[in-house]
Amino acid sequence: MEERLIGQMLLTGVPGTELDPDTARRFKKLQPGGFILFGRNIKSPAQLRKLIDDLRDLSDIEPIITIDQEGGRVSRLRLIGNEPPNAQELRKKGDRNLIKKHGHLTGEILRIFGFNLDLCPVLDISYDDEADNSLKGRCYGTTPKEVIDNASVFNRALRSEGILTCGKHFPGYASAECDPHHELPVITKTLEEMEATELLPFRALLPDLDSLMTCHSHFTCWDADRPRWPASLSENIVGQFLRNQLAYDGLVMSDDLDMGAILNEVTFEETIRTCIECGNDLAMICHRVELVEEAHKVLQTLPHPVVDDALVRIENTKKKFVSPDTWSEEKFREIDGRIWDLRVETLGEERAKILSVEDGKRSPVELY
Repeated sequence: MEERLIGQMLLTGVPGTELDPDTARRFKKLQPGGFILFGRNIKSPAQLRKLIDDLRDLSDIEPIITIDQEGGRVSRLRLIGNEPPNAQELRKKGDRNLIKKHGHLTGEILRIFGFNLDLCPVLDISYDDEADNSLKGRCYGTTPKEVIDNASVFNRALRSEGILTCGKHFPGYASAECDPHHELPVITKTLEEMEATELLPFRALLPDLDSLMTCHSHFTCWDADRPRWPASLSENIVGQFLRNQLAYDGLVMSDDLDMGAILNEVTFEETIRTCIECGNDLAMICHRVELVEEAHKVLQTLPHPVVDDALVRIENTKKKFVSPDTWSEEKFREIDGRIWDLRVETLGEERAKILSVEDGKRSPVELY
């Protein structure tokens, strides 16, 4: 197995707003399959595009360049532009044409910067819009049907702009009673209950999603014999249920392996090894970027069939990439203006002026 291909199974964060020499050397050597950007990487429109161009330049194989651009507080680009309405606000407005417009605008603004995959739509159900489980404002429905109807509109619109999509968080965070950024949620629903609720949006959208993200919750219905074992590392959930029973052969990535739900439960080496062995194709390391080299060493020890399967799925996904648009600050401003118009159309003039508070009190997801 060529060493440069091993890195394809890594989706890594980037330390700052530009590539320092040490980071550039590390990425050049390891050749990660993709990069995920956060608020710490965004200072200005031109700077962001340059950073993405630099990441492409050091990659021998076209990399995944991804971000969480959902709407509301989980919209990284609001640091340099307008904040789109979130899924809950769009859902409550009750106009699917606005959701469609949101999908198109999200695709347009991501293309201008050079992104090729957006980490959405969220397919979790909101049983409680005030629940402290990181999902506040991020859900397209309070029932499976509402999630399916709304999320599918967004998903189609985003894909039509040449941006790949990622359904999250499989098999569902909806019943989590705590935030996985801090600790591991334990979900005790039976498989029958999961099939009647959380799993319905995933089953419905699987054919139209470019990728899936697995979540960090323990599900007793799948892993009763392994207390506190996360779904993202579960052979029963990813390998047997998703890959075999649901026959999903698309790209699958773990949620961020730097979350408390993982760090508090599993050693780093076992995390990386089981992440890929259980059926994920990409191991996501968002914040401890210095550990990417260690992760690479672990991946080199994996059995060839496991690695080969993951690499084929990664390669097949990358064949769908559309080249980024030519950079234009003027074009960015024009799209950004239309995002503000969508916000006003969704919320009204007065509510549109009230932006999400970025203090992390609800969840670290809004600060990253």
